[in-house]
Amino acid sequence: MKNEVVLQAFGQHLRRLREARGWSQQALADVCDVSKPTIYRLETARYSATLDVLASLAQGLEIPLSELMQFSVPPRTAAE
Repeated sequence: MKNEVVLQAFGQHLRRLREARGWSQQALADVCDVSKPTIYRLETARYSATLDVLASLAQGLEIPLSELMQFSVPPRTAAE
């Protein structure tokens, strides 16, 4: 079961990290050795990253994996 809220929060975080470096999705894909569609799917919450992809992202962004995973997830509402 996918947790859409977490996927969306991670995607937004990844986009912010990428844009802070002035990189396109293709540039991030190139330095991380993943495909551009993978970056797109992560940023748009269509894909749940594997540990291998997360490690590649952290290495490409030159940040610790723990920093890559530091993002806020909005609390669930009663209607969810």
